[in-house]
Amino acid sequence: MRDYRYWRWRIMSSMMLGYAAFYFVRKNFSMAMPSFLDELGYTKTDLGLMLSLFSLVYGLGKFFFGMLADRANPRYFMAIGLFASAIMNIFFGLSSSLIFLGLFWILNGVSQSMGWPPCARLLTHWFSPSELGTKWGIWNASHQIGGAGILLLAGFLIPQYGWRSAFFVPAGVAIAVSFLLLVLLRDTPQSLGLPPVEVYRGDVSHRETKEEKDLPLREILLHHVLNNKYIWYVCLANFFVYIVRIGVLDWAPTFLVQAKGSQLGIAGGQVAGFEIAGIFGAIAAGWLSDRIFKGRRGPANVFFMLGVVICMFLFWKTPAGNAWIDAAVLIAVGFLIYGPQMLVGVSAADFATKKAAATASGLTGTFGYLGSTVCGLGTGMIVDRWGWNGGFIFFLIAAVCGALFFLLTWSVRSRVLEGK
Repeated sequence: MRDYRYWRWRIMSSMMLGYAAFYFVRKNFSMAMPSFLDELGYTKTDLGLMLSLFSLVYGLGKFFFGMLADRANPRYFMAIGLFASAIMNIFFGLSSSLIFLGLFWILNGVSQSMGWPPCARLLTHWFSPSELGTKWGIWNASHQIGGAGILLLAGFLIPQYGWRSAFFVPAGVAIAVSFLLLVLLRDTPQSLGLPPVEVYRGDVSHRETKEEKDLPLREILLHHVLNNKYIWYVCLANFFVYIVRIGVLDWAPTFLVQAKGSQLGIAGGQVAGFEIAGIFGAIAAGWLSDRIFKGRRGPANVFFMLGVVICMFLFWKTPAGNAWIDAAVLIAVGFLIYGPQMLVGVSAADFATKKAAATASGLTGTFGYLGSTVCGLGTGMIVDRWGWNGGFIFFLIAAVCGALFFLLTWSVRSRVLEGK
């Protein structure tokens, strides 16, 4: 059906553009951290506290807004969140005191938490469970496109124009994209007169589908999410995935500058390689889970996390002065960590069904950013006290724990593919 192909392409590309723009007004912080240490005189613990408070608010917001997004139009939901995040970046760039920097970054966390839930709703309504791993992996490239883009942009802006420019310029980009989302996005296929995606893909027939309607919040929470043990397994796994993922994104530039003697611009390029590699890792993990493991996400998650353990150890132990080796290992870590990071959302949608996908993925996101909360303050305090060796032991333990929780979901498939 020609209209269906057009709208699927338009929804996917618009979501990717929008979510990449969210990263432009989120991950600029990590590139500005060396400036906060040198120019403003803050400690790693101060910055770690700011990162942790952001992550805590962001994670809780993902669950709260996830419940709303299952019953709201993602077109407006996503655009409003991105616009608000841009405004918070402007206020942040105008501030210097720790109190105001912390306040505006916390408010940015609230705005940022409006980005993921509408994407989860759109993905599960426009793409069927039989293809969801691969398609979610393609959409997940928006993380890396936005993350790599802001690392490179901020790496150019900060040495030339100061750290504040890394908040003003991305804010302008985000405001422009928020208006584009209002023009480009739409809600479900049915809102355009199209059949449910499972019918379009041939996974089920019209006779097997029920009339789609919003479920009561109580039913979503109790029946599909909170009483589902597999949702809790991936929540706990995601807690540890995010300790590693956010640990690299937030702390690798500082680690490379301080421990390995890299220039900030070079460090930004090395971490950008981590982000870009994640594009291919997420797509590969999704394809493997769809095709090789027949809709089971657990095996891909376990194998990828074990690879993360090996590569993080190599990144830690590579001697200073080997910039190309550091870059290569970071590329490998990015390829591996973004597979499980992406499949957590797919797993939540599989286990909860698409009617509760935003709520379920929001809950996994909450646990992810609780992990990020622990990572931010925890890494700052650990490195201040025990150096970078302590920090990397922390990351390695987290990677092993993540693999163990994913192991508990080894044989589980989508409820739709199981005929439930």
